[in-house]
Amino acid sequence: MIITIHRGINQIGGCITEIASASGTKILIDLGHNLPDGDDPSEDKYDNSANLSALLDGVKAVFYTHPHGDHVGFETEVAKKDIDQYIGHLSKDLMLLLKGHLAYRGNPKYKGELEAFKKFLTFEAKEKITIGDISITPYFVSHSAPDAYMFLIECDGKKVLHTGDFREHGYRGNGLMPTIKSYIAHRKIDVLITEGTMLSRNDSRLMTENELKYKAIDLFRQHRNLFVMCSSMDADRLASFYQAAQAVGKMFVVDGFQWKVLETIGNTLGTKSDLYRFPKRRYFDKHMDNIRNASQANGFVMIVRNNKQCREFIEAIYPTLDPKETCFLYSQFLGYILPTHSAFQQRTYDFVHSREWQINYLHTSGHASRETIAAVCTKVNPRLAIIPIHRDADSDFRSLDISQELKNKVTTESTKIQDVDIIIK
Repeated sequence: MIITIHRGINQIGGCITEIASASGTKILIDLGHNLPDGDDPSEDKYDNSANLSALLDGVKAVFYTHPHGDHVGFETEVAKKDIDQYIGHLSKDLMLLLKGHLAYRGNPKYKGELEAFKKFLTFEAKEKITIGDISITPYFVSHSAPDAYMFLIECDGKKVLHTGDFREHGYRGNGLMPTIKSYIAHRKIDVLITEGTMLSRNDSRLMTENELKYKAIDLFRQHRNLFVMCSSMDADRLASFYQAAQAVGKMFVVDGFQWKVLETIGNTLGTKSDLYRFPKRRYFDKHMDNIRNASQANGFVMIVRNNKQCREFIEAIYPTLDPKETCFLYSQFLGYILPTHSAFQQRTYDFVHSREWQINYLHTSGHASRETIAAVCTKVNPRLAIIPIHRDADSDFRSLDISQELKNKVTTESTKIQDVDIIIK
């Protein structure tokens, strides 16, 4: 077995992992763009067609842990090479919705991405897929994307667990350790490839999504009308704010795209839990009079995006609101609106500060805490190596509360361990 970390050993986002068998079968786990550089796209070597073609040479399939842009980003070019691409069912539905929404505006880039996603194959949790002499079994993990997976990869008599992005503090995160215990730990994993996003960001305990919901309830009681900026596809966060709005009797308002997102999530996750059902929602473009009435009564909670439609709605309704009773709640990565941060986005900052409303911050990460990463390393207890990816270059997996034996297995440079070649690029 050959494991090649093409990208991710010393950066968050843009991770690309290749698994190759001795016979030459090759698959990729994730193939996304580097994270944006503030307001602008970052440079990416794989935007060069020659570099991407070299990377894809001989690849039989690409498996995506989830559909965030730093994990899926070259789907059109992969599709042109007739390489199979796999993702979860709900992820495919949501990406078809997103790309269809963007393609409707006439941008040929998004039309190509839409056609590529139509060809995506899907997988089911716990059901094995075989590509040549490599087998891949997906297992659900909680993340800020509602349909995320880790992969158990088997070939040449070796077993690799690639966690993708995961967390334990989401609504469905309590299934993480039972899944590892029931389906993975006893398999005697040889190599663990795991994310470490939070290692250099925050040493404090992460707020659970349920705790965030109750903090939202308190905030919603303090303010009559709230504009809330969060990911339009984070099912947990949308559920938190929807439940909080219902708890205090506020109208829950979305735009047309978000309406369809909530419908798609509800049709899938909502069949398993009422938490992901959103029956009492209003579409601001069709219910303006109701929203105006609500703003004078118990108030409303509106999920906003920094686009022309939302800005025009805010411009129309804001003069009718009392600024002292109006709040803008920001619920995304704080670095985007901190001028001193490398990820600062001027456009987002300007949107958040575009009115004289009160500004509040309420967010919890989609990524695992130090304690959860350590618990996964300990429970999986890989035989040969731990390869940390999706982490800042200065983060140190050896600082985790894990045994010295496991610390000694942390691998960040190319090496060969028994019959496993590990190549770090």
